[in-house]
Amino acid sequence: MRDKTTEGQLVPGLNVIETTETDNILRWDGNMVYVEHKVFHNGQVVHERYRRRVTPEVARALLATIQLNG
Repeated sequence: MRDKTTEGQLVPGLNVIETTETDNILRWDGNMVYVEHKVFHNGQVVHERYRRRVTPEVARALLATIQLNG
């Protein structure tokens, strides 16, 4: 399921409205857990595979789940 933010935020200095879209899939690159995003400025894609780190709380919950079920 894709998540697209309907309200963006103004990026100071660029004078653009930034919105993002993600499939909410957690990924691991061997170093960090992240979710890929598409980043839009005024509705146009500017970054296809932007990596946003998950919060420490999400990472700890994921680790606990893996350890419990592993």
